[in-house]
Amino acid sequence: MATSLSRAVLASGYSLFSCLVSGNLTCLVVEVSTAKTGKHGHAKCHFVAIDIFTGKKLEDIVPSSHNCDVPHVNRTDYQLIDISEDGFVSLLTENGSTKDDLKLPTDDNLLSQIKDGFAEGKDLVVTVMSAMGEEQICALKDIGPKN
Repeated sequence: MATSLSRAVLASGYSLFSCLVSGNLTCLVVEVSTAKTGKHGHAKCHFVAIDIFTGKKLEDIVPSSHNCDVPHVNRTDYQLIDISEDGFVSLLTENGSTKDDLKLPTDDNLLSQIKDGFAEGKDLVVTVMSAMGEEQICALKDIGPKN
């Protein structure tokens, strides 16, 4: 069922590397196959997808004539201001206010890049991906040393 966080698309209209909602999870489709019409009258679409926030692999089978939800996925860049001791980050928004409700990422490589760059006094911009009411830091840009 489409909501303000997603839109409906016919299952047979999906392609590789498009996003779909499986349960309440936002997933990237990495494999699609369609089975022929069976004795119950519907061809089935088999999706293999990866959760964009956790990397967990999921599978789903949907009649090709049914709708699936496509999530609205947004990426926003914020300048990193501070990292608190409890693992939350303070980010500067475009309008000059702060965003303080995001935790550091769980990906070890990205986490160490953020912590090391911040400790070295670099100006860092993080990319936050948001979908289905969930947000997570997914990328980092080093824009140079702080002035």
